[in-house]
Amino acid sequence: MLRLWRGLKTVVQTSPANTHHYHTIQAIPRECTGSRISSRDRAQGRIPAVVFSQGLLEKNPSNRSPSRKQILTTERKQIRSIIKSVQLPFFCSTRFQLQIRAGSGSSVLLESGTIHRDEESGKILNLVFVWADEGTELKVDVPVVFKGLEDCPGLKKGGYFKVIRSSLKFQCPAEHIPQKIEVDVSKLDIDDRVLMHDIEVHPSMKLLSKNESMPICKIAPTYIENPEPIKV
Repeated sequence: MLRLWRGLKTVVQTSPANTHHYHTIQAIPRECTGSRISSRDRAQGRIPAVVFSQGLLEKNPSNRSPSRKQILTTERKQIRSIIKSVQLPFFCSTRFQLQIRAGSGSSVLLESGTIHRDEESGKILNLVFVWADEGTELKVDVPVVFKGLEDCPGLKKGGYFKVIRSSLKFQCPAEHIPQKIEVDVSKLDIDDRVLMHDIEVHPSMKLLSKNESMPICKIAPTYIENPEPIKV
């Protein structure tokens, strides 16, 4: 999709919604919780995890939906493999299939559903997921990916690329969550910028921002501090 801005052709697009599940996360229930139990799980190569409905986080109790909370563990090796395949920046905006089994190696399926990871913080010690059933409204941070830097005229003239927002927060149905938003900056000149409202997404996606006129990136001029006086 195209957007015209200051006479420039700026391509802003979202990746297709996650209609296909790249991986299935296998997990088993935890009967006990606590720091000692979690430490033991990590020592055994597993990651403590929890999955619940995002509505549980609503400040107004009347707006909270049933939690469907499940306390789980999953294999660290499995999660590392998924992150390597999906790539870490897009892990939090990707929907996965979840299979909760009776125990390690068991073939008895207790419950399955589609989930979307909600939080991520450096080294993975714990995992927090939310249920993402089709039609469920979720709030999600979608990564922004910039392309076309090598052809950007503003950069060729000596400007520098300034990222103001590396992700945008949306509220949308789970089935319309895009893995990423791509912004083509190959036509931007010095002082040009791309604004939040320049981005076109699926009609069901609502941008959660108080000021949609805020830029997400710009080509800034390079200023020389304390320039030497020109000798005549």
